[in-house]
Amino acid sequence: MVTKEVTQLIGKVLVASGLITEEQLQIGLQEQKKTGGYICATLIKLGLVKEEEVFPILAKQLNIPYIKIKELTIPPEVIQKVPAKFVSHYKLMPIAIKRNTLTIAMSDPLEVHTIDDLRLFLGLEIETVLASDNDIAEAIRKYYGVGAETLEEMVIEKSKETQETASISKTEDLTTMADDASIVKFVNQVLLQALRDRATDIHMEPFKDKFRVRFRIDGILYDTTIPVSIRLFHQAIVSRIKIMASLDIAEHRLPHDGRIKIKVQDKELDLRVSIVPSSFGESVHIRILSPESFLELGKLGLLSEDLKIIESVIKRPHGIIFVTGPTGSGKTTTLYACLSKINTNPIKIITIEDPIEYQLKGITQIQIAPKIGLSFANGLRSMLRHDPDIMMVGEVRDYETAEIAIRAALTGHLVFSTVHTNDAAGAVTRLLDMGVEPFLVSSSLECLIAQRLVRLICPHCKKVVKPDKNYLKSLGLELGATTELFEGKGCEECRFTGYRGRTGIYEILVISESVREMVLKKESSQQIRKEAVALGMRTLRVDGWEKVKQGLTTISEIIRVTQQEELPE
Repeated sequence: MVTKEVTQLIGKVLVASGLITEEQLQIGLQEQKKTGGYICATLIKLGLVKEEEVFPILAKQLNIPYIKIKELTIPPEVIQKVPAKFVSHYKLMPIAIKRNTLTIAMSDPLEVHTIDDLRLFLGLEIETVLASDNDIAEAIRKYYGVGAETLEEMVIEKSKETQETASISKTEDLTTMADDASIVKFVNQVLLQALRDRATDIHMEPFKDKFRVRFRIDGILYDTTIPVSIRLFHQAIVSRIKIMASLDIAEHRLPHDGRIKIKVQDKELDLRVSIVPSSFGESVHIRILSPESFLELGKLGLLSEDLKIIESVIKRPHGIIFVTGPTGSGKTTTLYACLSKINTNPIKIITIEDPIEYQLKGITQIQIAPKIGLSFANGLRSMLRHDPDIMMVGEVRDYETAEIAIRAALTGHLVFSTVHTNDAAGAVTRLLDMGVEPFLVSSSLECLIAQRLVRLICPHCKKVVKPDKNYLKSLGLELGATTELFEGKGCEECRFTGYRGRTGIYEILVISESVREMVLKKESSQQIRKEAVALGMRTLRVDGWEKVKQGLTTISEIIRVTQQEELPE
């Protein structure tokens, strides 16, 4: 336990080192009297000092080694020595064992009661080293898994049952289990961890011998460490999610879709839940929809000249604008940004979507419901009777929807929609393949926007690199004499990936008279694309290369999300 004398001594050392002033120390001491703990943790909590500044000085003062756990590889046998419940309760991390001595990392190595409890519980001698709270918390998640102490309690409660009986199958038992405090706590821990990691999606997938949880961060899926015992509670966890999303927990044979609204630190989040049956149980996907991910048109990553083109096109009185790209390429965000830009009081805007991802103020939004006959096509017909100026159709999937949308564009409405194609010109071919007459496509189209999302270089570990000139030449790329390329070295802020955040790359095809004639003649998308490039269109890869030269992303990212294409010198 830290005595008053030790606290004052540490405080004076921090003042003498210039990390804090005497006034800041007194503020910390006053706060410490109210909340307890020790002075370093209090000062860090108040934001007066940083962990990495305090702990080396504290370690020197206490004559205890200071370590960064992230730089260590802890053997499994060391982890197995200390239960998850113990490390989570006392906020410590075992890091090494030698003969009869266990070394543990603590942020308060003078807390003798904890050391005594551990010595008595394990029957080992204890040595302590100093580590930051963040390092310890991250190590617990890494080596023990998200919610490890919760699952450990659940397994202990069921220790008298066999592995087979631990997997509950009766509906009434599942309902009881899903409402159990431990299951509720575990699901909440997974959701909170996903938010801390900036995940956009959570995947829970059952397999024969394990239950895997993965987070999608910046467009890439990463495994999340979880205890092996989680597979015993797979059905109960899925049932808990079903209850939160108001779904039928008794139905395991059919897919489910629902929504969950949660509040985290005064911020409301919308979770879109999709559950499908698989060979080894139900698989869960949760999309995290945060208002923060809804961006303004000027913040999507458009180059200045492209931004001017789009701002001009979306102000046209009629016509149809398509945004194209695969699932997860940011099409909906672009459409919402466009609608928000032109949403003014004199204009009536109606959308029909599947699903409605964000609520837009002042815009009437309709959710399709195929079970009761409300499809895109039927909803679009009804929208036309509501005297709209602008309409958005979530996706054009069939001939009927495409024809109604195009005819609406020809009768004085501005229509926004999406279609799944690899590039902008491919949207023309897709519409013709659906059976839409070439003259309708030619007359109604105003603009086609293809897009992808690329990861941004982490600003915290960004560094200049010298790429292989032969490699650049093979890609058709050339660097100017003063152009520098960058990449991320990898740090704690970016989970050692070198990337943090995403931006868009775009291919904008404004329909010219020459392109309209090509559409009428049913010329191929390759020919239309070639004509558009000749008229000044930047392809996805060229736009990406511009962002590489601006130091925003890397060549490997652009190659990952774009097709091979020839680049102009």
